[in-house]
Amino acid sequence: MLKQQLNFKLSQKLSPQQIQLMKLIQLPTQAFEQRIVQEMQENPALDTGKEASETPEDTYDDEEQYESDSEIIETDINIDDYLSDDETPAYRLSANNYSSDDEEKHVPYASGTSFTQFLMTQLSTFRLNEEEVEIAIFLVGSVDESGYIRRPIIDIMDDLAFTQNIYTTEEKIVKILDLVQQLDPAGVGARDLRECLLLQLERKSPTEAVQLAIDIMENAFEHFSKKHYVKLLQKFDITEDQLREAIREIEGLNPKPGGTYSSNTRIIEHVVPDFTIRIVEGQLELSLNGRNAPELHVSKEYSEMLKGYKATKEKSKSQKDAVQFIKQKLDGAKWFIDAIKQRQQTLMVTMNAIMHYQEAYFLSGDERKLRPMILKNIADTIHMDVSTVSRVANSKYVDTPYGTKLIKEFFSESMKNDQGEDVSTREIKKILEITISEEDKKKPLTDDKLAKILKQKGYPIARRTVAKYREQLDMPVARLRKEI
Repeated sequence: MLKQQLNFKLSQKLSPQQIQLMKLIQLPTQAFEQRIVQEMQENPALDTGKEASETPEDTYDDEEQYESDSEIIETDINIDDYLSDDETPAYRLSANNYSSDDEEKHVPYASGTSFTQFLMTQLSTFRLNEEEVEIAIFLVGSVDESGYIRRPIIDIMDDLAFTQNIYTTEEKIVKILDLVQQLDPAGVGARDLRECLLLQLERKSPTEAVQLAIDIMENAFEHFSKKHYVKLLQKFDITEDQLREAIREIEGLNPKPGGTYSSNTRIIEHVVPDFTIRIVEGQLELSLNGRNAPELHVSKEYSEMLKGYKATKEKSKSQKDAVQFIKQKLDGAKWFIDAIKQRQQTLMVTMNAIMHYQEAYFLSGDERKLRPMILKNIADTIHMDVSTVSRVANSKYVDTPYGTKLIKEFFSESMKNDQGEDVSTREIKKILEITISEEDKKKPLTDDKLAKILKQKGYPIARRTVAKYREQLDMPVARLRKEI
């Protein structure tokens, strides 16, 4: 049985323009600049920079000329609206908190040799037959970015047979691997950390401390890795000073030999701060990176096209189609310019609220003065949605007197201290970090003892919470922090 009925439903839907605006707000400075370039490529009605021929008098004359005689044509487009708007300064973006000195500076990048190519070049110094060269190249290709070969020899032998049609033995591969391990940097081609450290120690001058370090690596690596220093003293019948010297030699080695080369040749990703906070006469001053406020306007050429169309008495169908196309592009250009202006205002309002909320921190740089702050705190302050604040805070940076910081790092949950006051978890982590740094490294503090110390300082948190914060600070357990 068919029924017909009316249902009243209230729903809220975002328009395509609102969705695009949200996407613009989320973009950091560099991605925002790329988005502008993309929009200008797709919309020829959008132009950037100031027009050399424009003067205030010209603007006034154009407005007078077209406002005096408005004409609605068959396509329902008011030509004069577009002509006058094109000359209206409101469609130029400007900000009084940046100067031309903030314009984009292009940074040249040096193209370096990859780590694998660097190793391949060194192979030419060895005398190898054709098969040995193929095996050596395959081994070098198996070296990861840290400098290790983490695959079993048997697997490498199988791959050589299946992919290179080279049938060889494990002994021959190990022999070629010994040659690869002679390449620079020292330690490259190792199969584990122990072998990597040994390769580096063997290249050092054979002092007493180095010989002891080699002995420890070969015969007591597990005791060393777990910092069982008493067992090492007993096993090798040595003094604490001798062990300390050997450990100093080991600590000076590089556990990731490939990382050093890779970091020198990797293209550097520059962080471009979206905001800058300065302290001027004891007051905080916020500015937006000038690259977020480009000068955009509607193309002069499109204005000339509309003027030519208006002057034509007989309009052909192709001309009407063309002016319809121009209208769409002009609408798109004007919307994009307005969206950039709204983005600029939203960024400033949101960051200004964050700055004042964390004023004590920005004036001192002391992380212990960071207040507990969640997205809703800022959203309620500026009367915007939480998602908007999240878009502003995510992946954007602020240049402060204490370095360039990721904005979302200023947000943290709260905990109660012994006086019932809300304190930031960042504050507790900072105190935990200071406590660990000041501990006696011969007898490092366990998580239980750290929890008791924090409780004495007015932060009653559980041992498991201390462990969680310690891990987030990338600090090992007490046993691994021990020093002799």
